[in-house]
Amino acid sequence: MSGHGRPTEADRNQEATVYIGNLDEQATDALIWELMLQAGPVVNVHLPKDRVTQQHQGFGFCEFQSEQDADYASKIMNQIRLFGKPIRVNKASANKQQSLDVGAELFIGNLDPLVDERILFDTFSRFGNLITQPKIARDDNLSSKGYGFVSFDSFEAADAAVEGMNNQFLMTKSCTVAYSFKKDGKGERHGDTVERLLASQAKKNNYSLQAAVGTTTI
Repeated sequence: MSGHGRPTEADRNQEATVYIGNLDEQATDALIWELMLQAGPVVNVHLPKDRVTQQHQGFGFCEFQSEQDADYASKIMNQIRLFGKPIRVNKASANKQQSLDVGAELFIGNLDPLVDERILFDTFSRFGNLITQPKIARDDNLSSKGYGFVSFDSFEAADAAVEGMNNQFLMTKSCTVAYSFKKDGKGERHGDTVERLLASQAKKNNYSLQAAVGTTTI
């Protein structure tokens, strides 16, 4: 290990990294390391921890020595039960590619201060596949600012989440759920007609595109 601690997102080899989700709170870095060793040599395991409780938040990343090992892990480890819960294992780079293709990102507002990324994940993953971990805006002390974002791999899933969760209670407060504003600053929200058209076209080509970036189909 180098002197500056764990590798950052930028240092990590995304092509050789898998995302691991739906982890039971009993899972540890060491246990995930041992489990993933069955697929190939492991370089690094990182389960992001809550600063206060030091509990992981139900997800993490495992970097392998080679892209082939990561591909293999995503095939043989996905849906394996760990402490009774089927874990999700998929290539981190495949997630990134899909997120470029779609843009079905929702803004979740009026959040109870105790709602964390894990609660958002458990709540919104019921509506479809999330392509990245939910993000909660936090201040310098890592306290929630009361809003966050979730990104789906399809507008159908995002529409269902808006329909199902807008004005529903998460802990003590009713949350607002709507498509987030685009980052170009023009005040337009995601989910417009053009994005949906591009997404439907991308879906037709998406699986061959995924294969082109190194995710093999079974």
